[in-house]
Amino acid sequence: MIAWNAVDTVFLDMDGTLLDLHFDNYFWREHVPLRYAAARGLPVAEARVEVLARYRRYEGTLAWYCVEHWSRELGLDIALLKQEIGHLIAVHPQVTDFLETLSTLGKRRVLVTDAHPKSIALKMEKTRLAGHFEHIICSHELGVPKQAHDFWPRVQTIEPFDRERTLFVDDSPRVLQTAQSYGFRWLLAVLAPDSQASPQEPGEFPAIRHCADLLPSMGT
Repeated sequence: MIAWNAVDTVFLDMDGTLLDLHFDNYFWREHVPLRYAAARGLPVAEARVEVLARYRRYEGTLAWYCVEHWSRELGLDIALLKQEIGHLIAVHPQVTDFLETLSTLGKRRVLVTDAHPKSIALKMEKTRLAGHFEHIICSHELGVPKQAHDFWPRVQTIEPFDRERTLFVDDSPRVLQTAQSYGFRWLLAVLAPDSQASPQEPGEFPAIRHCADLLPSMGT
């Protein structure tokens, strides 16, 4: 699927691609409404409706991913609430093997994520993956989310790359479409971002269940 001798750099999404998206889905859909209900003295079902409605207002914006925004919006310490269920943070199968193999092949490994810096810090602490990347790029530092059309030009200013020789792996079709518009030659979608949910249907991009599926093509 990938001609590895034609790839110099690999950009990798974090949540859903390298890490199990179950943590994030459970956190936002279950844990936050539960804590919001307790703080407001509301029935959990009523709190969930209110919280989910608030989420929808910010979909597609940088605020959607911002720990500090949601702390203000909901009156909760979101960073602390994430620590409460930090034991659910998990790495997808053979991610470490995949990252180490990329290094062995001489590929530059770059984590590119919309996650807030506080979320990145917590997840790197739990997974010990930080040392497997040459660079970690956070969209909050660039001021726009990955699906924004000016995201990749901003990446170029801090992590110059050849679009013809760079692979980008992500579980979001919208984010992949933006990368495609920017001219990436190599794009892969992840079909099973959440281990507790049904896989996504294949769309317009070549797809894998997990990064482990690439190991055979890498000579391992």
